[in-house]
Amino acid sequence: MQTIENQPSATLRPQSQSVCIVCGPDHRHGLHLRFELASDGSAGADWTPAEDWQGFRGIIHGGIVSMVLDEAMAKAVAATGSALTGELRVRFRHPVAPGEDLRIRGWITERTRRIIKTEATLTTVDGCERAHGWASFLPPPGKGEGFAG
Repeated sequence: MQTIENQPSATLRPQSQSVCIVCGPDHRHGLHLRFELASDGSAGADWTPAEDWQGFRGIIHGGIVSMVLDEAMAKAVAATGSALTGELRVRFRHPVAPGEDLRIRGWITERTRRIIKTEATLTTVDGCERAHGWASFLPPPGKGEGFAG
């Protein structure tokens, strides 16, 4: 697997940012997740959510769960070109508990000239799915007609 590095940028760009709340090493309150790119093009990371991310006592906030799913899909897309999340949908299957060892994985399901469709899962180490995400990614402003590749 190849580690997906964080690169700082002075402008809004669809690449890893050192201050990203999910993967940026310079975000002092961030999750600091390290995504790896698999040979099948999927992006994955291990995550053990802290108590600080609870919405209700004993349950990690759904917005945080959505955020890590979005990031996994974005990493899979970023490995092939530039795009930004245009739409995100998440199905919460089981509550996520603080301290639970989890695996996040995102992948591309379809690519056209104007849109990239993706999916992601958040599972326990034994494979029980906690949440599933779907997203559509769009070319960033000023990128013209479509995607390279």
